Amino acid sequence: MSQQLTQLALMLKADQACSSARALLELGDVDGACNRAYYAMFDAARAALLASGAPVRPDIGKTHSGLINAFSDHLIKNGPVTREMGRLLKRAEEIRLVADYRGDSVELGDAREMVEQSQTFVAAMRAGFMAR
Repeated sequence: MSQQLTQLALMLKADQACSSARALLELGDVDGACNRAYYAMFDAARAALLASGAPVRPDIGKTHSGLINAFSDHLIKNGPVTREMGRLLKRAEEIRLVADYRGDSVELGDAREMVEQSQTFVAAMRAGFMAR
């Protein structure tokens, strides 16, 4: 699969994860909504990294910390992505860890905010990188 097709496939996955996050939130599954919202951002960040031409391996999504660090190093530190977008991604990872592994449920308000932020993040990555 070409890199451009990989980027498109990742953005499609990000869109689907955003839709799933909204649906899960409406069903009252806040932990599931947070999981899907995070993965929407994760896939969009990976697509943006690949589209930017940053010197990263195609399997950059192999580890979460590796992707987040590469995203910060290549797209945030010297632009073009704002630090706020980086904070959204990092916060989403933290909330997902609570939802998936810590045994505590995420508060409904936090889940709503995360789902909204995932939509903002995915739209920003599409606007900034996928139109190239």
